[in-house]
Amino acid sequence: MKIEIIELSHRMNLLLDGITYFWNCWGNDSNYKFYKNCIENSLNDKNSLPKFYLALLENEIVGSYALLTNDIISRQDLMPWFACLFVNEEQRNKGIAEQLLQHGLTEAYKKDLKSFICQHISIPFTKTRDGNTLQMVTM
Repeated sequence: MKIEIIELSHRMNLLLDGITYFWNCWGNDSNYKFYKNCIENSLNDKNSLPKFYLALLENEIVGSYALLTNDIISRQDLMPWFACLFVNEEQRNKGIAEQLLQHGLTEAYKKDLKSFICQHISIPFTKTRDGNTLQMVTM
C-alpha cells in the first residue's frame, strides 16, 4: 500500500486536522494546548526540529510520526527522537508503519542528523547512503 507522507509544515491546509490527529492519538483532555503549541512552533523552516509528519491515504490521515529534539529523557545529547508513531487501527498490518519509519530515517539523513533514536524497536540497524552511516539507537 503506497501512502503519501508529508511534513505538516508543508501542508498548512491540514494544520488543524494534524494537530487534532496527534492530540487524539497521544494526548488527553488537559493537554490539547500543549500539542497545538508544539506543532505550531515547529512550522518555522529555520528549525530542523521538531517536525511532525502525516501519512495520507487518498487525502485521509491514516498515520503519523514526529522527529523531536528529545523525548523528556536523561540523554539530552542524543537526537533526533523518532516519536508519535501511530497508524489507524483499520490500516495496520499494511506496511504503513514501516513506510513511516523509513521516511523518518530519510528525513533525519537529509537534516544531517547522524543518530536516530527510537524506543521500543527490537532490532537496531544502520543505514548507509552515499558513504554516510545513519545509526539507529534503541533505548
